[in-house]
Parts: sequence; structure tokens; C-alpha cells
Amino acid sequence: MQITGQSAAEIFDSVRLLAQSGELQPGQALPPVRDLAGRLDVNRNTVAAAYKRLVTAGIAVTRGRRGTVIREQTRLGEQEGTAPDTRLSDVASGNPNPDWLPDIAEAVARARYRPRLYGEATVDAGLATHARQWFAGEIPERHEVELAHGAVDAIERLLAAHLVAGDRVVVENPCFLGSLNMLRVAGLEAVGVPVDREGMCSDALERALSAGAQAVILTPRAHNPTGCSLSARRARALRRVLEHHPHVLVVVDDHFALLAETDYHSVIPDSAPRWALVRSLSKALGPDLRLALVASDPPTAQHLRLRLAPGSSWVSHLLQDIARACLTHDAVASQIARAREDYARRRHHLATALADRGITAATPADGLNLWLPLARDSQPLVFALAKRGWLVRGGEAFSVGESVHGLRITVSTLDEPQARRLADDIRHSLGE
Repeated sequence: MQITGQSAAEIFDSVRLLAQSGELQPGQALPPVRDLAGRLDVNRNTVAAAYKRLVTAGIAVTRGRRGTVIREQTRLGEQEGTAPDTRLSDVASGNPNPDWLPDIAEAVARARYRPRLYGEATVDAGLATHARQWFAGEIPERHEVELAHGAVDAIERLLAAHLVAGDRVVVENPCFLGSLNMLRVAGLEAVGVPVDREGMCSDALERALSAGAQAVILTPRAHNPTGCSLSARRARALRRVLEHHPHVLVVVDDHFALLAETDYHSVIPDSAPRWALVRSLSKALGPDLRLALVASDPPTAQHLRLRLAPGSSWVSHLLQDIARACLTHDAVASQIARAREDYARRRHHLATALADRGITAATPADGLNLWLPLARDSQPLVFALAKRGWLVRGGEAFSVGESVHGLRITVSTLDEPQARRLADDIRHSLGE
């Protein structure tokens, strides 16, 4: 490779051109700083500055003893959602039941929308008041409330405010598909930490943070895909770990908060300097509403505010008005409560049907999905169930590093007879 340049900027441009032209391939190591400095007859600090800029720009990543290497090209994994034009019974989508989503047209009429102009407050005062009441007692006292275009957007903006390309981010293994794809696009390295029936494992989190991770994204309840929720004991253990690593950005993704059966147990230390609690409205009010409430420490809130400043990137006040009209309406609150009970009933139907056939699903579970752990690769079972008319999601798509084997089954529209038929088909397919 022919890297040239006498300044950090020139060396950066030379490496970037070589990477873009294909002369430097993804995964290929750059020369050690000392060697390149000697070859170019420049100070080592000049090369180090160029390499640091390459990492920040997402062109290269640091790999410890392997040095600095050209970053692998972004490859997106599977996406959430329904499969268009499928003739199979779809229990792979991860979607809520449309029958439990509120009537948005009726909410618009009640919202009494007023056009807003540039320069006005970006967060509706009434919605902010509701959010503060919702978050009260569950987060550190000093906080501010902002908005984002859904949970994944909120997390992406939070990470962008504090991290640079190549930084390591701890996530659960298995991990939500949207989070995995977001980290890949941002050039951040996902570090998987296993979960059990009580949530993220604290010992593994300690090891990941001690190895240099800069942030952690954690699901307190209704973990997607397994459905597990943090116990009070596990939350305390995680909080103790995070207290020992105050530099770490703590992002809590409480995506199922409005519908969760399980209690919320906080992992955010009172002394944490950088943290955020994200609560999406998508599962209860509809994915197309594109709105999540974010409580965070004041400096982090300021970062979000700058990125969502008046202009094309603020969260539409029309959406905010609709959300406030729904969240403060007794009929919608009653509908959300019935949806919560219905999802729990559907999870119970499938878990019971599987147990009656000698198949044990992961328990306890919350959320829209049920997780069926497997001892080996899920694809043969996925194909066998497709032959029987079912579209299911293989667990390997959710894996971070070490593969996790299982099926994620979305139960949101699955009635009791369908649950029994699916359990029969799973039993027969496993037998085959």
C-alpha cells in the first residue's frame, strides 16, 4: 500500500482514498504508527492523529494488538415487521395487534391542533408535564425531558452525542434487531452480554465494561426477543456494576412501558453523569406515531435538544398533540389496560399449549413475543414450520457474537386454537 502525506490531514486523505478505491480492503491492518512515521519521515504524533481521525470518521477501527484496521462494510441484518405477500401465518413480525391501537382520527379531533412556527418550544408543555409525572420517582432527581422519533431514533441520537465510530456498546445477547442494525450503521461495535430469566447478567456486564465499553443499552422489561424482565435483585446488581464505571453512558430502553405487566426496576445510579430512560409509545399507540419520551441528565438533554432544534428535525407537534390526547384520555387508558391483559392471555395460551406437549418456552415472559430456546441452529425448524404454514423468526438473527439458538414467536394476534395448532406443528417439526 502506498500511503503518502506529511501532515495528519494528508495522511488521512491518502488512507481514505485507498480504502474507497479498494486498494485497502476491509479488515486489512494499517502499518504500525512507528513504522509509517519512519517511512514518511514525520513525527509519530502526526500519524497517530491521522489514525484517530480515520477511526472517528468510521473508516477504520482499533483492534487492540492488531492495531488499526480498515472497517468492515456495513451489512444490515434482518428487519422487524410483516413479510409482504406471504401466504404463511405470520408470527414473526413483532408487531402489536392493530385491534388494540387507539383511533387516531378521533384523537386528532380531540387534540385541537394549533400550527407551530419556527422558534417555538419543541416539546409540548402538556406532554412534557405528563412525561415528568410518568418518570417521577424512577430516575435521578436532576433530569430533563425531551422527545425523539421512536426508541431506536432516541438511542441513536444519544449514542451520537457521546460516542465516536469504533466505540464499544454493551447490549443484551440476544438483542433487538433495530438496535443491532442501528449500531452497525453508526460504526459502533456491539458487545453481547447474555441474559437469563432475570435480565442482563451483571458479572458479564462487569467484564464488558472493564474491557473498555463506553455505553450500555439495557432493556428493563419485556426484553425483545426473550420477553425477560429485570428482577429487583438483578437491577440492584447491575446498578452496583454501573456505579463502578461512571464514564459509561447508560441507556435504558423501556420500550414496552405502557403495556408491561412487570414492574420497572431502575439500574441508573443516582450519581450517574450520563444516562437516559427511553419510553416509546409505539407498542401501545402504534408504530406509525414515531414518538418516544426521553428523560436524561441535563447535559445529555441539551445534546438532544440541539439535534432536534427547530427546523426539519423536531418531533412534529401534530404527533405530540395526538400522543397527549391519547395518554390523557380515560378511554384510551382503559383500552391499553385491556390490551395488556390480552397480550398476557395470548402468551399464556401458547406457553400452556407448548407445555402440554412437553415443550418448555422461556419463562417468565412479558411483551408481544414468546421465546422458545433451542439446542441447535433454528433454521431447520423454521423451514419445517414454513411447510406447515407458519412464518417464525429464527433466533440467530438476534445474536451478538456467540450465536443464540431459539425461535421468537409473536403472539399479539394468536388466538387459542391457533396456539394449539402451532404447538402441535412445533412438536411434530421437532420430532422430524
